[in-house]
Amino acid sequence: MELPKFNETFLPILEVLRDGKILKGSDLIKLVVEKYYSNLPDELLSQTTKSGDRLIENRIAWGKSYLKKGGLVHYPQRGYIQITEKGIQVNPESVSLEKIQSNVISFYEPEKRSVSTIEVQDDATPQDLIDSGIEKIEREVKNELLSKLKEIDPYAFEKIILILLNKMGYGDFVETSKSRDGGIDGIINEDQLGLEKIYIQAKRYNENKVRETDIRNFIGAMSGDTRKGIFVTTSTFDDSAKIKAREAHHTIILIDGSKLVDLMHKFNVGVQVKSYYEVKILDNDFFDTEEI
Repeated sequence: MELPKFNETFLPILEVLRDGKILKGSDLIKLVVEKYYSNLPDELLSQTTKSGDRLIENRIAWGKSYLKKGGLVHYPQRGYIQITEKGIQVNPESVSLEKIQSNVISFYEPEKRSVSTIEVQDDATPQDLIDSGIEKIEREVKNELLSKLKEIDPYAFEKIILILLNKMGYGDFVETSKSRDGGIDGIINEDQLGLEKIYIQAKRYNENKVRETDIRNFIGAMSGDTRKGIFVTTSTFDDSAKIKAREAHHTIILIDGSKLVDLMHKFNVGVQVKSYYEVKILDNDFFDTEEI
């Protein structure tokens, strides 16, 4: 007897949510444990992760995260979860666990394109396993971060971009008037006197690509006191947009959704550290000292 793998919690989670009610995430985990895993031995249920979280709850939480990516559940508000119509249509008596797992994972597979993956073989070293696990967690967080950015208010998105650039060391920022911003969403002063300015354009798109006309309008909105601009989007840039930015007399940096979440993850914008793990190695100098 052993604890369920995270993918083995998919069906129990969907069954607890099947009535369509909105539940707190913590209440969902508690109900899944009580209904499906309360018969497990206490020594299993009391197992914890290295950071001290209950392992069974950790795996259910991962299962919940994967189901959201597959569109089978959604978060109607912060900290709450509800089954979707797609999730309701899953019949546990006719759909295999493997099929659900496959559908969920393939749902967001394309978004992994920019992240290198360490292949874990049977002869992988412990360090390989650690690196692979960290990469997987980072990939999950970045995918969730990009999904969140696509859902938030466009004005909030603009503010997030300015906060990110400030954390990257680009100086103080000025938000432009939302009613008459002329295509400019923010201005960053590279120096304290504002002699060098960077103009910012932020487009929160779900699917639409940024096109050449968007870049041309951005260039037109830039006044004569700057030749530097940053265009940020949650989607991507089509080829004509990239060419227009590259051939412009201005210096224009393009940041697509993949690059954006990489930067937000690196500079801790919209993410927080949950756990630290301490890895120890043998101290040969200790044993070699003459004091022993």
